[in-house]
Amino acid sequence: MFRKILLVLAIVLLSVVAVDLFTGISGVSTSKKNLPQIEVPAPFMEYGIPVDSFNVFEGQVRRGQTMGNLLESLNINVGIINKLALVDADVFDARRVKSGNRYKVFYTKDSIPSVAYLVYGHTAIDFYVFDFRDSLQISPFQKEVRVVQRINEAHINSSLWESMKVAGINPLLALDLSDVFAWTVDFFGLQNGDRFRVLYDELFIDSTSIGIGTIHAAWFEHRGEKNYAFRFEQDSTSSYWDEKGNSLRKSFLKAPLRFSRISSRYSGSRLHPVLKIYRPHTGVDYAAPAGTPVVAIGDGVVVAKGYNHAAGNYVKIRHNSVYTSGYNHFSRFGKGIQQGMRVKQGDIIGYVGSTGYATGPHLDMRFWMNGKPVDPLKVKSPPVEPVKPENMPRYAAFMDSLRVKLDSTNVQMGSAMSAK
Repeated sequence: MFRKILLVLAIVLLSVVAVDLFTGISGVSTSKKNLPQIEVPAPFMEYGIPVDSFNVFEGQVRRGQTMGNLLESLNINVGIINKLALVDADVFDARRVKSGNRYKVFYTKDSIPSVAYLVYGHTAIDFYVFDFRDSLQISPFQKEVRVVQRINEAHINSSLWESMKVAGINPLLALDLSDVFAWTVDFFGLQNGDRFRVLYDELFIDSTSIGIGTIHAAWFEHRGEKNYAFRFEQDSTSSYWDEKGNSLRKSFLKAPLRFSRISSRYSGSRLHPVLKIYRPHTGVDYAAPAGTPVVAIGDGVVVAKGYNHAAGNYVKIRHNSVYTSGYNHFSRFGKGIQQGMRVKQGDIIGYVGSTGYATGPHLDMRFWMNGKPVDPLKVKSPPVEPVKPENMPRYAAFMDSLRVKLDSTNVQMGSAMSAK
């Protein structure tokens, strides 16, 4: 009897061991199901290259260095370097390599490292990836531009540029804001207490700002008067209108060049700085560095281009049957400027110089109304076409949504309102 009991126990024990072995081999064990899953991190990619797989060296193109010189310094095979001459310029133009531009070299982690990739930065956005792993392949690469919408306000204590810097605003915004209000705000006569608020896009690559994008809306309070600007598309063209739907673009710009200063005004009697005699000065002098671009203040036809002892290099533009403008003392003319050609408002017609009777670099601008000289600073320009009546309901709704943002007292200045 005892032997039978021992035999039964032995059979049961063997059965348990067999079942355990079977379930372990078959992978049905519940304990293995609960083991933590190990996730392999994705490789860090840059320019489409797994950066962690390489040793990276950063450099800068030296003065006078060509792409061929650079590749030679990296011990790239001469046969590969010679292939650069065969690359289509639409793919990569080796002549466009600029000194000072940055590049990255990706070396293999072998015992004897070799260059696998070279990335050349042409601009902050545009790059070229040279792949040396199998002969030579060149591919363009563009970094993603991130758009951040911001709202900012500042008070004018000096120049627009300096006031933005003091307020912690990207001063490049000054250029675009002055373009928006070029026809309604006298940026040469800004006063302490003038202020502005602007809703705009700032462009970033990674965490670095690369400039200003679109200005969506703004107001500029100048001499106690608040001027609004709302960007709106009409007839497939975007421009700026005020709160009544009138265009901010006038027939003439307030000034033919940016951020200079008025050194001499329109006068019936002024001591000429060269001739040392009193005579009428029927223009406005803008002091600016030599080479500063000068633009046409309005659409028109170039009716005169030339040189004389008094005006130096000059251009005269007839805008319509009433108005004509003149520009004197250019160091050189704008590209392609010829008598008889049509120019548009904002086209570069010349560059500030000191030719003719001039003691230093400046622009002498003249203005004629019906053939008689008038003060350019006192010319009143009518606005161009307003928002069309059929577009006004859409414009009003669009404007109201932007105006709420501009006039809200709850908006934190400098904040990023949204990212795209």
